[in-house]
Amino acid sequence: MPKLDAVTFKQLRAIRAVAEHGTLSAAAEAVGLTPPAIHTQLRILEENLGCKLVDRGGAQGARLTAEGQAVLRAELTVHSALENCLQQVRALRDGQSGVVVLGVVSTGKYFAPGLVARLQQHYPGIDVVLRVGNRDMIMRALQQQALDLVIMGRPPRRPVMETVVIGDHPHVMIAPPTHPLAGQKNVSAKDLMAETFISREGGSGTRIMMIRYLDRIGEGTPYRSIEMGTNETIKQAVMAGLGIALISQHTVTEELNSGRLMTIESAGLPIARKWFLLHRQDLRVTPAIATVHQFISDLKGDFLPRLLPE
Repeated sequence: MPKLDAVTFKQLRAIRAVAEHGTLSAAAEAVGLTPPAIHTQLRILEENLGCKLVDRGGAQGARLTAEGQAVLRAELTVHSALENCLQQVRALRDGQSGVVVLGVVSTGKYFAPGLVARLQQHYPGIDVVLRVGNRDMIMRALQQQALDLVIMGRPPRRPVMETVVIGDHPHVMIAPPTHPLAGQKNVSAKDLMAETFISREGGSGTRIMMIRYLDRIGEGTPYRSIEMGTNETIKQAVMAGLGIALISQHTVTEELNSGRLMTIESAGLPIARKWFLLHRQDLRVTPAIATVHQFISDLKGDFLPRLLPE
């Protein structure tokens, strides 16, 4: 009974050379062997398969039998599969292929899909999996080593991270255009603290920033706040007149450009922050991860939403 593990690449290469060149001597020359060596490879293959694969001699030289043609087709399939495998290995090695899980805090959902689209245009062989969540969710995922790269506003202290700044991340106080403080210069802390603030849920980095800012300017003055679960809900609440909100400028760029929202100018506003691209220091950085990291870093924030010039 034929033994599959007895078939070697040398034997398959020999039968393909005979099929392509027509004689044992020409086949031997093409693959850099002697005619006896080619003959030996074919004989061993025939003995293993228990059938004749090549008709030798005659006016037409060496020709493959029907069984030989079947083996040749198998050799072509194996050769094609190996070529494809080598291409995939080269792509993985060169950072042109692979899977990269990119985590982005909720605020980044306004630019992250466009960033991923640009990545896939440049590197179609890299599958970028986008994970969006609030700061607490992203932190847990980092702890669990479930993310390769992360875009967020304030890097955690633990686990230890490798970080790079990729752009400015200003936070602004927003109000509807009809609000009495909208468009005013140097609004006092007293007037600001008298307002109702729309805030994100607990665990949100934006909420933490708002609390710290109001505690600083208000020096402990109590204020009224209403919690909303998403930036979209906050924007709608502000436009409806429920209150004002401290929010990432990148989440309201469209509304500010169209005039549906306006900023409130007061001491310490806007709050200047940065966007960071980071990964765990102990992460095994694959070529694909390195490629995505370099691509995002080189954009230098070009993918971030921008306000129209006044």
